Amino acid sequence: MPSSTTENYLKTICHLTERNPDDSLVRLGELANEMGVTAGTVTTMIRGLDKKGLVHYKLRSGVKLTEKGRKQALQVLRRHRIIESFLVDVMKMDWSEVHEDAEALEHVVSDRFLDRMDEMLGYPSTDPHGDPIPASGADLPANACSLLNEMHAGQYEISRVDDQDPAFLDWIAKNQLRPGQTFELQKIDAVTGIFLLQIPEQSSPLPVSAEIAKRIRVVAI
Repeated sequence: MPSSTTENYLKTICHLTERNPDDSLVRLGELANEMGVTAGTVTTMIRGLDKKGLVHYKLRSGVKLTEKGRKQALQVLRRHRIIESFLVDVMKMDWSEVHEDAEALEHVVSDRFLDRMDEMLGYPSTDPHGDPIPASGADLPANACSLLNEMHAGQYEISRVDDQDPAFLDWIAKNQLRPGQTFELQKIDAVTGIFLLQIPEQSSPLPVSAEIAKRIRVVAI
């Protein structure tokens, strides 16, 4: 059985690949930043995973999962996202405080326990943050959403948010920008980088910075 450290690395590589599907390799600096460790620590770990056949490591270029590594990564992603859904929908915890608990629990729950949680939830296709939940033994569905900061004026629906930071999620919830929310992107100020979003039943547009917009994924409606 892979260690929790191995599972965390595989899951994070898979997540970064999912976030940037056009990039064939995940750069080690990006991986180190995402995991909060040094570049040297990442390099040592990735070399070990390469020897185990879980990743392909290309020196000074980056890393990608092998078929074996991706299969294990998807299992961890599935556990993590079902656990987050259970903590929010059944235990009524706030979506901004479940990530760390799911990080710990994803390494210890049995498949039987996880399947029961999935059944109790009604087999959701996404977690509270809009991230897709892969079916058991299946790959992730195709990513049909786009970053808000790449969009033009028009009508959209929020499909997912890319940041688990509690302060960010609190701001998202306070301003009615959870997954499933529809809005009109009225204007983009080319000088300030401010996006003006008109949310139904709000009297005035909501200004959103480019920094926030690049962490929100949407689909056109």
